[in-house]
Amino acid sequence: MKIALTGGGTGGHFYPLIAVVEGIENICKERKLLEPQYFYLGPEPFDKMALAEHDIEYHSAPAGKLSRERRIPNPFSFFTTAAGITRCFFLLFSIYPDVVFSTGGYAAFPTLFATRLLRIPVVIYDADARPGRVSLWASKFARWIAVAHPNAAATFPEKVREKIARTGHPIRVEIESPAREGGHEFLKLDPNAPTIFIVGGSQGAQALNEIVIDTLPTLVASYNVVHQAGIANAEEAQRVAGVVLHDSLHAERYRVFGLLNALALKMTAGITSLIISRAGSGSIFEIASWGIPAILVPIPGEVSHDQTENAFSYARAGAALVIEQKNLTPHILLAEIKRLMDDEPTRRRMSEAAKAFARPGAGRKIAEVILETAISHEPI
Repeated sequence: MKIALTGGGTGGHFYPLIAVVEGIENICKERKLLEPQYFYLGPEPFDKMALAEHDIEYHSAPAGKLSRERRIPNPFSFFTTAAGITRCFFLLFSIYPDVVFSTGGYAAFPTLFATRLLRIPVVIYDADARPGRVSLWASKFARWIAVAHPNAAATFPEKVREKIARTGHPIRVEIESPAREGGHEFLKLDPNAPTIFIVGGSQGAQALNEIVIDTLPTLVASYNVVHQAGIANAEEAQRVAGVVLHDSLHAERYRVFGLLNALALKMTAGITSLIISRAGSGSIFEIASWGIPAILVPIPGEVSHDQTENAFSYARAGAALVIEQKNLTPHILLAEIKRLMDDEPTRRRMSEAAKAFARPGAGRKIAEVILETAISHEPI
């Protein structure tokens, strides 16, 4: 049995692939099935180590980014995508997988286009409240469609909606459950202060980082602060924070990271009382699975419509507050943090709403369908 995977560019597209592979591995162990061969097709993978850990064979396939603003396609992007389609066609023809699983995004388009030409069965998953163009296009020939957000199905063409199921978001097993002990010791934080976790997403968030740094002297006076600033921004955040907190009596309450690994995420989540985060679907559903109240600051709509839609979808469930970036100031952020941290009943209600939104076990649900599709496609 052969399963091809595609999608990527960011952690929000890449890690659901890994979570679904984990689901397939668990099902195969339980049912004593032969483990499938896995292939990942796309641009440079977000996490090569994760591919190696699950014996996923990587094949490079270029993909040109699709611009929402440009009416005339970028010629370079067009030729990159055309080259990617050609490469994917021959790769898939040589591998000939039993099923292709896509999490969408521009990186998945060449593989999906080649898959359609070769008539290989497709299963797709889209994490956003308003599904992306690649997923909407692929829905026309997909065997089954999984979505995460409550109203996402309504944005697909009516004739494909019978193939859609709201599964929730596939989350890696290693981070699904917070570590309830050892977090303060692991992160070397004050066990007597509540912890706030700032999440800039896998790419970081410069505007959010700057506001956080401006509020640090006030924040560390009352709270531990764990700050995921993004790999490109962590060194700068550490340097500026050192200056800002030079005269603070509680500078040791601040910890900054580029990108937290799975163990650090589990430890941080286990001691966190409130999360301030961008609004990528991956981040939202991880927060929901942990049951932690959140303040979401989506990337502005002119940059990415996805995050604004995601943030308000989650907020309507009662699990988060939303502050749009144009309204974000140090004073407003501090006021909202204090209001929530001083109101335990509200945080408790938000926590329950988060857990209800999470829909755990999404990786396994999608894995079941992928296996069923692959087995039905295997030659007898």
